[in-house]
Amino acid sequence: MDGIEARKRYHIDLCLDLGDEAEFRGKTTWFEHVELVHNALPELDLDEVSLEAELLGRRFSYPLLIEGMTGGTEKAYDVNRSLAEAADRLNIPMEVGSERAGIENRELAGTYRVAREASPKLFLIGNISGVQLAREGVGYAEKAVEMIEADALAIHLNCLQELVQPEGTPFFRGVLEAIRRASERLSVPLLVKEVGNGISREVAEKLAEAGVKAIDVAGAGGTNWTRIELERARGIDPEKAGLAELFSEWGIPTAASIIEASSVEGVEVIASGGIRNGLQIAKAIALGARFAGVAKPLLKPALRGSGEVERLLKRLALELRAAMFLTGSRNIGDLRRCGYVLTGPLLEWAKQRSGGSSSRIRM
Repeated sequence: MDGIEARKRYHIDLCLDLGDEAEFRGKTTWFEHVELVHNALPELDLDEVSLEAELLGRRFSYPLLIEGMTGGTEKAYDVNRSLAEAADRLNIPMEVGSERAGIENRELAGTYRVAREASPKLFLIGNISGVQLAREGVGYAEKAVEMIEADALAIHLNCLQELVQPEGTPFFRGVLEAIRRASERLSVPLLVKEVGNGISREVAEKLAEAGVKAIDVAGAGGTNWTRIELERARGIDPEKAGLAELFSEWGIPTAASIIEASSVEGVEVIASGGIRNGLQIAKAIALGARFAGVAKPLLKPALRGSGEVERLLKRLALELRAAMFLTGSRNIGDLRRCGYVLTGPLLEWAKQRSGGSSSRIRM
């Protein structure tokens, strides 16, 4: 097992072993500081509520994205197959984990391609890092698309993870220009995502100008890759472990990052980072997101089979439908216009970052 494959396997095992400990200790998503306004007279029946939503030009049954989690190791084969089968049955999009392992070792490509083999019609999103794109060029991105016949490509930004990872490469000069070139040359749309530290308005503006079609905020409050890398660094690289400990609470909480990114015109926003129930999804959409992404909660179910994945996703959909009914939202468009109130640190963040003038923030 080569270094990348071993690391991919170790990441899966750590996420499973750490459980909730893999999430932020003190910092949360800040969804608890969003209150949706109850509508006691919704004037609709529950079965009239439609969860259909559009992302990157395609219509889906639910505003749910299965986030990229893994690939490049034998265990990932079963995970990606289960996720793809569930996504196919539910008519929702799916993203694979970082494809670097499969690009650099063709023997591992099948751990990603299994998702396409499970469903030729599945809307499948590829995944490479911004560092690799800048270093290797657009040809690298084209290989990622070709490997799984991707319908879109995600470029992940993980500067903190690269900083604290024992074998990390925190070399981000040229990443934005590489993204711009890829957006011009690739035959599929580009999505840019963080991995757990959020995306600010300023970064979202740069990405929109570079031709990126969607932004996945992946904010703080969910799976904490800094903590996961901290566990890996213990006993291997004390300096990196100390750095990871210091920055283990770094990042923009998910709710705040949604407000930041959705204030930028021309990009579709995906909310991820600590999404654990349908009420949080409803709040994310009310704040400006188009879709919500889920990752870690699906990992254990995926190892048990696609039926378990489907059951969890249907529960999220039921909870979302309930929140929409209780706000009088007949469809996702209505939900994006529903009333909400911000409290606590999220309200303070919104005031300081918008100057109280943003049309996306109702205060």
